[in-house]
Amino acid sequence: MNLRPRRSEDPEVNLTPLIDVVFLLLVFFMVSTTFVREADLEIVLPEASLEGAPEQEERALEVVVSADGEYAVNSRQLVNNRPTTLESAIRRMMEDRRDVPVTIRADANASHQSVVTVMDVVGRLGFARIQVVTAEAPEEEGG
Repeated sequence: MNLRPRRSEDPEVNLTPLIDVVFLLLVFFMVSTTFVREADLEIVLPEASLEGAPEQEERALEVVVSADGEYAVNSRQLVNNRPTTLESAIRRMMEDRRDVPVTIRADANASHQSVVTVMDVVGRLGFARIQVVTAEAPEEEGG
């Protein structure tokens, strides 16, 4: 009779196949990933149709933004494009009336910052009804 305990061997885990699978997954995801460069995006400015547009009210305040970022308030060109100048021109023209709609007409090539500046100024002055005018989209040909 053999009463000595048998020596049991520890189970061995071979990690080589696991490392190979992980490496292949890493290579697959690196190759299949697309890298988006936002600086290279081309943006088409919005267009809208005039169908279903509400009747136009008499426009009491209209701010035009040129492609160069210059402003005109009710067809009067401002001397510079600083927000303080724009604010004082709007204050002079509107006095205490804040319930009138504000129409912003921006050139398609105007910077986004110029339009946001106008929206910020009229918002700080207390105007609540702001509308941005877009060009009418050309009708697509087809049958």
